[in-house]
Amino acid sequence: MKVWDLPTRLFHWLMLLTVGFSWWSAEIGHMDWHTRSGIAALILLVFRLIWGVIGSSTARFANFVRAPAAVFAHLRRPGNAIHTPGHNPLGGYSVVAMLLALAAQVGTGLFAVDVDGIESGPLSYLVSFDQGRTAAAVHHISFSVLQVLVVLHVLAIIYYRIRGRRLVMPMLTGRDGQVAARFGSLTGGGPLRAFIALAVALLLGWWISAGAPL
Repeated sequence: MKVWDLPTRLFHWLMLLTVGFSWWSAEIGHMDWHTRSGIAALILLVFRLIWGVIGSSTARFANFVRAPAAVFAHLRRPGNAIHTPGHNPLGGYSVVAMLLALAAQVGTGLFAVDVDGIESGPLSYLVSFDQGRTAAAVHHISFSVLQVLVVLHVLAIIYYRIRGRRLVMPMLTGRDGQVAARFGSLTGGGPLRAFIALAVALLLGWWISAGAPL
């Protein structure tokens, strides 16, 4: 049964590669590559936010961000949701946390200023030096938060694998044979909506990379 659309899966793996490359390029001092990968992460993030509104059923925020009561019910009886498609109630909040951390990471990077003021984000000219340095500090902190969330994500995958639920292969193939047939396959989305979301994300990424000229 198909549970994840192609745009959602591409976002997942491309963001993983982009964040990894961003870390590596900063570690070896290639800040020009780091800036480009940051813009790529921005494009991916904007796409996912739009896709979370107009995408397929399992990708939409409205379908997996539940009330806190649903999360507590899931924690009391985690087996009840183990064979449902998409994110369970707790997983939905983890997605939101990950996207917020990514937004903080990408957003602060746009305004960050390094100590000598040479290697700075494309929007750093809009803020003072001290504000840019604060953005740089938050940029480092948000990456630490992101690392913690990634570790928790991996641990959750291992936990569900121990309980008999495979999560990695469905994110690769889009199909999950463990989902109960009564839930049906995913609905909505489609190439046209994906194209619109990507076009908006690319346009915004280009505009910001150019310094957001008015």
